[in-house]
Amino acid sequence: MMKTLMLIWLCVFSSICNAAKIVGTGVVWPPFFIQNDSGQGIAVEIVTEALKREGYELEMKFLPWARAVDGVKKGSYDALVGVWWTEKRTKFLSFSDHYLENSIKFIKLKDDDFEYNGLSSLDKKKVGIVRDYGYGDEFLSAKNFNKPIASSIMKNLKKLVAKRIDLTLGDEIVTRALIANQEDTTLIEKIAFTENALSINKLHFGVGLVKPNHKTIIDKFNSGLKKIKSDGTFNKLMMKYNLK
Repeated sequence: MMKTLMLIWLCVFSSICNAAKIVGTGVVWPPFFIQNDSGQGIAVEIVTEALKREGYELEMKFLPWARAVDGVKKGSYDALVGVWWTEKRTKFLSFSDHYLENSIKFIKLKDDDFEYNGLSSLDKKKVGIVRDYGYGDEFLSAKNFNKPIASSIMKNLKKLVAKRIDLTLGDEIVTRALIANQEDTTLIEKIAFTENALSINKLHFGVGLVKPNHKTIIDKFNSGLKKIKSDGTFNKLMMKYNLK
């Protein structure tokens, strides 16, 4: 009897110790992705809770975006915790149901009367973009304006203020959060956001196709997401980050 109980205890202990771990990655992108003692951001917390409901543990690694994407392609990391869908990315990612949305707007100088009204309104302009971000295939393939590349939104904002580019673009909530965390927060007084958005992008959890059980993980995540929405956890997290 004692041996039987010991075996059962060992099996339970082993299953706890060997809980499935998902190594996720992404770029610091407040308030969705935060790297400090107060938390890891709304996106990381939602994904963590959804996976937890299905017996998975998320280990988060913050990296520059290009390195994060490359790492998931090669299998060094399991998943991109928050990623927009593009046709190109389906070649290396399996996508979950979306769990948040990002409204991507053009950013201009405060005194600029520009308003975005379709890609034709960008004729001959220099629109700063961030390397490997998913702005949509139509935007990226357009030939009527220039798209100088930088490694971050903040670098593009500095180029904008220096008048080296005409416009840049990004999620308004994210951009405001980034500026608020800078040493010089007066940058927000020098810029403005267009009323019209380039796109409203849905944020997904994406598992690398190189991972053999990628479909199972996605199915489990989708199931966990439904559970945290139905039990109120999702809304509590949104309120925690003042997004509800």
